[in-house]
Amino acid sequence: MPQKHLLTRRLLGTTAVATAMTGVAARAQIPQPKDVQTAIAPAPSFPGNLDMNLDVNGRQHRLSLDPRTTLLDALRDHLGLTGTKKGCDHGQCGACTVLINGVRMNSCLSLAASREGDKIVTIEGLADGEKLHPMQTSFVHADAFQCGFCTPGQICSAVGMANELKRGVPSAVTIDVAAAPTASVDEVRERMSGNICRCSAYPNIVAAILAATEGVTK
Repeated sequence: MPQKHLLTRRLLGTTAVATAMTGVAARAQIPQPKDVQTAIAPAPSFPGNLDMNLDVNGRQHRLSLDPRTTLLDALRDHLGLTGTKKGCDHGQCGACTVLINGVRMNSCLSLAASREGDKIVTIEGLADGEKLHPMQTSFVHADAFQCGFCTPGQICSAVGMANELKRGVPSAVTIDVAAAPTASVDEVRERMSGNICRCSAYPNIVAAILAATEGVTK
């Protein structure tokens, strides 16, 4: 073997041994696990429940809830208003739609604490005693449901849609945004597209909403 290569191999070997011995010496100076004092950060303290007042269906409710509680869970689990349904819990199906100050909203996407001071209406609050809301009556007459799971959200959303028409709010399919929008098949389909009916009762749902909003303009 050439002298140059032999020298290189000896040098590399010596370096490797030195490195290994250095590691051994370093480890020898490290305290054993039983002697190591590990600093563990304490878990962050949680502030606890929040006291809040919710105006639901014309009644004041004093609640003490975890700040992370959604409006949907507050309605169902703490107020017993189970008409509002938990479908996807991700704001994609519309089954949990309620009215906040007359505007439709997915209650699964809103924290209960953020709704203090608002007027909340659920499906249970639409009727006037034994008298159904006109939208509820229209759904019954048009047979606009099958399993009924999505129906509370559909009706609340439809009422919110009617309010939009009254305020003159245009949609993506409104041809003349300067004019007052009116109820039409295209308008209803577009405005109700966030409410899913897995039974596919859409034709009757559209018919029910058109009947209830007939003549509704700004």
